[in-house]
Amino acid sequence: MRIAMIGTGYVGSVAGVCFAENGHDVICVDQDRKKVQELSKGNPVIYEPGLEPLLKRNLAARRIRFTDSISEAVQQSEIVFMTVGTPSKADGSANLDYLENAAREVGRAVRSPIVVVNKSTVPVGTHRWVAAWIRDETTVPVQVVSNPEFLREGAALRDFMEPDRVVIGTHHPEAFQMMRRLYLPFVKQASQIIRMDPVSAELTKYACNAFLATRISFMNDLSHLCEKAGGDIEHVQRGMGSDTRIGPRFLNAGIGYGGSCFPKDIRALLRTAQEHEISLRIVSAVEEVNERQKLTLVPKILAHLGRFAAKKKVTLWGLAFKPQTDDTRESPAIVLAQELIRRGVRVAVFDPVAASKALETLGPQVEYCDDPYSALRDSNALVIATEWPEFQNPDYARVKLLMTEPAIFDGRNLLSADAATRAGFSYWSIGRKPRTGARIRVREPNVVI
Repeated sequence: MRIAMIGTGYVGSVAGVCFAENGHDVICVDQDRKKVQELSKGNPVIYEPGLEPLLKRNLAARRIRFTDSISEAVQQSEIVFMTVGTPSKADGSANLDYLENAAREVGRAVRSPIVVVNKSTVPVGTHRWVAAWIRDETTVPVQVVSNPEFLREGAALRDFMEPDRVVIGTHHPEAFQMMRRLYLPFVKQASQIIRMDPVSAELTKYACNAFLATRISFMNDLSHLCEKAGGDIEHVQRGMGSDTRIGPRFLNAGIGYGGSCFPKDIRALLRTAQEHEISLRIVSAVEEVNERQKLTLVPKILAHLGRFAAKKKVTLWGLAFKPQTDDTRESPAIVLAQELIRRGVRVAVFDPVAASKALETLGPQVEYCDDPYSALRDSNALVIATEWPEFQNPDYARVKLLMTEPAIFDGRNLLSADAATRAGFSYWSIGRKPRTGARIRVREPNVVI
């Protein structure tokens, strides 16, 4: 099939390359000519494991190309995927300006009947607005389909090529059959392609993300009780995860979730509920717990640093919101760094791939280091903020030699508490007893979120 992807962000890049890899003729559109040039050279604009070689292979095979012209792409395609950004507004609602502009351009460009697919995460009812925006610009028949993405950053290629399910929301049988043919090669069983109405498809995306975020926030909330009562959240996690009704995934306690999906989607879902005069109290609590959790280590770090915290240095390992991505949007690591800086603490950071993205948010206020060990020099505390695999087995002797004080704050429960304390470190984590010889009184900081 001939496919157009409008937008070359995370979803557009991954989907476009994967469709091309499956033999389709793909043309991707972006208004940013610099991005178009880089992608045309085989340089992805995002970090995703495996994406670069796949992009270069399909460029060489001429199955994918990039342009800044929506008109060119639409007139050469049977299916047009809308993968533009839908960032949050100040009130939590999704900003659909980019989507509207793209839809109207599609309407002005279309010359023959096509299927337009909402792949971006959009509020309930957006399929109707997209259809209306297109109808304002053309009388050519256009069928609008809701096809939400379920890609995990760091595993997006596998998620696209081997999906758990494909959700297709449409009232048009012919549009569904076209989408079904497109996705059949990716699924093991045809039943994994689920047809539903467009509103349910739009809601399914939000419901999935809200439920997964709920599991994370539940464990993070429970971690505070574990610390106070003397329990171990890791033991609780294993006990819960062994229950086949619950399962082990998304039960890890930490310093909160971030990224481009969970925070934005939860805010948009709450805003949609408000517009329908509905109160989603559980979802509201999920967001509240997560914002608090991002700062849960701050009082412990400040208590460790003592009265002269402003003259001391803290090192953060990790800036991305999760490993295997350079995405720092809504990252708990960024929030933690900003709060320490606000308190006058000197902050040094290292992340395998996300430093350049973090620079856009943190600016020159922090010391950016080229490797994890150089960041530790003269540091009074190490904070593990992202669970990159390369942080899991540090050279404790080297770490201790570089640091002024042997103190580790493990925001992802990545390390072995026994190994850290045997190496002579004071060790704090999430939902577990601190392993330190000194009794530290922790006071809640005066933090405004």
